[in-house]
Amino acid sequence: MALSEFEFKRCEQQLNQFLTVHRPPAHVRNQIDINYRIVNQSVEIFEIRPNFHDPLSQVELAVAKATFVKKQKAWKIFWQKSNLTWQRYDPVPEVAFIEDFLEVIGKDEYDCFFS
Repeated sequence: MALSEFEFKRCEQQLNQFLTVHRPPAHVRNQIDINYRIVNQSVEIFEIRPNFHDPLSQVELAVAKATFVKKQKAWKIFWQKSNLTWQRYDPVPEVAFIEDFLEVIGKDEYDCFFS
């Protein structure tokens, strides 16, 4: 089930604030940048970089994902391993608010997200 319109707008607002703080400086964004997408009840943060084999094209590399479970009123936090599978982030497996998710990945205490 997708997020409600209110939840969606709230997520957008929080994610845009996160990007304002964590995006690289404008002069290097053609080499590395970050962005987000919201699909159904999940939020994904990803890096954008030039493709190694074709520098004129770009690739997206997943950084973090949070999925909202309405029944539990919680955001489940995931990180992507080198084999491209999503794993629960065991140090903080869930949070109550999207802001808490963004705080966890912003701190990245265990170097799972922006490593």
